[in-house]
Amino acid sequence: MDAVLVIDKPIGPTSFDVVRKVRRAARMKRVGHGGTLDPAASGVLPICLGEATKLAQFLLDADKQYDFTVCFGVETDTDDAAGTVTARHDASAIDEGAARAALAAFRGAITQVPPRYSALKRAGRPLYDYARAGEAVEAAPRTVTVHELELTSFAGPSAAAFTMRCSKGTYVRALARDLGRALGVGAHVTALRRTRSGPFSLTEARPLDEVLVLLADPGADRAALPLVDLPSALRHLEQRVVSETVARDVRMGRRIEMGSLEGFPSPPAMSSGGRSPPALDAKTLEPGEDASDRRICLVDGGGKLVAVTRPRQDQTLELIRVFGA
Repeated sequence: MDAVLVIDKPIGPTSFDVVRKVRRAARMKRVGHGGTLDPAASGVLPICLGEATKLAQFLLDADKQYDFTVCFGVETDTDDAAGTVTARHDASAIDEGAARAALAAFRGAITQVPPRYSALKRAGRPLYDYARAGEAVEAAPRTVTVHELELTSFAGPSAAAFTMRCSKGTYVRALARDLGRALGVGAHVTALRRTRSGPFSLTEARPLDEVLVLLADPGADRAALPLVDLPSALRHLEQRVVSETVARDVRMGRRIEMGSLEGFPSPPAMSSGGRSPPALDAKTLEPGEDASDRRICLVDGGGKLVAVTRPRQDQTLELIRVFGA
């Protein structure tokens, strides 16, 4: 199976636990995930199988969306309910209006320090290793983008619910912590659910236990699995159909001129709202846009993913990942 499994991860296992379970059930060696989800969090976790493991970097780069609940007035060492309480403050003055008003400072490009208990590595060790050993190591601040952040319900300062769509690298726990500090009372996350990861949403995800049963049953109908083929798994990126000649040249590692793609459309299913794809001309990039930020997926006439590329200023395509070579 060269595809992405869209799993609804339960609370408890780590993302790597899920990978190990899938690898064992599917009897496959090449299995990876497309975006870490905390053990205390549930929701969309893309699992890459076979050739789809080459997609992981593009899924990690995609935007994410979360529903989460925050308790104001209590801080923990992990910034969530699984940690040890480190401070308590009177949050009785925090009402819905105050919580809503504070959100403006956390939209757009923001700077945040990742939680001390995170999988980010320092000198080859994840930060949570240092934290568990009692070593004071703090991650460097990073800039992330919060595209949307809204208060969805307020049942008191200990139960405020939010929804957020954000860029890669954004920590919900860090945002909750900083939001609480901005209000002067501290805060931590009490519940976290990822509702979207890149192009994948909860509507197409299946619970982990159901998927494991289907994978372990040799007679199970593969159509019952939440499998997404490679081009569809990258439907959030620009896509172009290429000729068999271009597909063959790409798979042989030859340099491809952007002009060779002229006249070839996006696959109909991948078009966004029926709009035509942008012209493949690095000279017409938007002001401030870096050609290296653009990703173009090449798909052959049979609907198979050929490569993920990016345009160069010299009007050629750099091959980032090639498939089926």
